[in-house]
Amino acid sequence: MEHVISGVARFQKEVYPAKKERFQKLADGQNPEVLFITCADSRIDPSMVTQTEPGELFICRNAGNVVPPHSNETGGMTASIEFAVAALGISHIVICGHTDCGAMKGAIGPEKLDSLPHVKEWLGHCRSATEVVRDRHGALGMEHLDEVTCENVVQQLQHLRTHPAVASGLAAGRIQLHGWMYDIGKGEVLYFDEESRSFKPMDDDYRAAFEARSAVVAGES
Repeated sequence: MEHVISGVARFQKEVYPAKKERFQKLADGQNPEVLFITCADSRIDPSMVTQTEPGELFICRNAGNVVPPHSNETGGMTASIEFAVAALGISHIVICGHTDCGAMKGAIGPEKLDSLPHVKEWLGHCRSATEVVRDRHGALGMEHLDEVTCENVVQQLQHLRTHPAVASGLAAGRIQLHGWMYDIGKGEVLYFDEESRSFKPMDDDYRAAFEARSAVVAGES
């Protein structure tokens, strides 16, 4: 904890003065473009991975980067998604999974979570991912961890589409959805390609194609 407290002092003495103008502007409000939904795992730093500044990402984190399907029962994720889309007007939503995900290990072996009943219930939102992978192979084990993690991103994107504010934004062309997979050891980010239904490297070709699509959308708006 000592290094955390020292970090606060370093922020106040060094980081804040260097970015004082940005922070003073942010003190009056926020206008992020991206809602970034990822795992609560301590190894994931969305701002570091995306090299973004404060105010650029609206970040939601939980075990397994889960988006519960919309229901009449209010929860933190449901409220945060609604606020980001309807109040802040974000135009992109990213769901980002990661390698060696403990939540996905729990989803694969829920029988080991009896001492963590709330975690076990929460990971019920990942069951569609485990069942899809089980159906592909006829069995399910830890050797399928990365595949389950990727499939979970795809299934959570499906859940996201059930939220009214998101459905409305998609129908009007105001929102784009993105599924990512972050490899911690390699520092690599894969993206879900809707056409091939597979995850591909986020390389220069992908970035160029995305910039071209964005320019077209901006021209139409």
